[in-house]
Amino acid sequence: MISRFAPSTTGEAHPGTLLSALLVWLDARAQGGRVLLRLEDLDTTRVRATWAEQLREACAWLGLGWDELVVQSARGAAHEAALDALAAAGRLYPCACSRAARSGGRRAPDGGWAYENTCRDRPLPPGGWRASAEALRARLDDGPLAIVDLGGLDLSQAPARDMGDPIVRRRDGVVAYQLAVVVDDAAAGITDVVRGRDIAPSTATQIALQRLLGLPTPRYRHHLLLLEPAALPAPGALPAAPGALPAAPPKLAKLHGSLPFSQLRARHGAAELCGLLAYAAGVIDRPAPCAPADLVGGFTWARVRTRDRVARWDPDRGLVFDDD
Repeated sequence: MISRFAPSTTGEAHPGTLLSALLVWLDARAQGGRVLLRLEDLDTTRVRATWAEQLREACAWLGLGWDELVVQSARGAAHEAALDALAAAGRLYPCACSRAARSGGRRAPDGGWAYENTCRDRPLPPGGWRASAEALRARLDDGPLAIVDLGGLDLSQAPARDMGDPIVRRRDGVVAYQLAVVVDDAAAGITDVVRGRDIAPSTATQIALQRLLGLPTPRYRHHLLLLEPAALPAPGALPAAPGALPAAPPKLAKLHGSLPFSQLRARHGAAELCGLLAYAAGVIDRPAPCAPADLVGGFTWARVRTRDRVARWDPDRGLVFDDD
């Protein structure tokens, strides 16, 4: 059993980051498996070396040790080889469609706008994919994929229709997440992927890419999220209009600057924060200082909550949760 914690290094670690790290680590250690840390730093417009270093520091401070460190930006040759393989199979095509052009169209399972595979018939330029100044997409097989993750979450999709063919290299030349994660998981021999439920809609697309590239498919599990207080409806708020799509509550995300690690560490010790996160997930029944190693013996997914939790900052108590 080989697992990985694979955060993007586009902001400070926050409670949601550390909760995911803890659950990934506990799952691997409870099964006697290996677990690696992969720093996903391909988005050159947003990543910072200081955030990557802080993330490693935050994990070590909390008591999480990794069997291997992988830096995704060092794996460019493997990503290019995958693009070569897709091109050789006739699966790559340039896409001139903008995100704005998809706005207002058909909703995808992740809440965004589905891509209608508009450019599928466009050929690569004479110089091949490296000569393209446009984004590149991979033409997936049509048809449904029946997928249920280890927690019983139904992830079944027809990804080519429901999401649309994925971008595999962006217009600025950056290899896109969907391709990089598939290639890197296979290279590391990942057998189990544990990650937040917000990534669940991407699973079918990633499995479709694995099949195009002849790569193995790991087992998947998607855990609860920590949500911001803004996710709660305001008192007296009017219900959504009939037929309207429900608003997806925002997770505690780096983009929102939610409770950064520097604020957490200034208020809580490592053992205290570990206990709070374990309690939030249902691993323990009440908040109590502990180290991750203390939790391994009793860890089971049967105890872990399936419902998301709202986290907030209390001036007197620090990090608290919705039903505290």
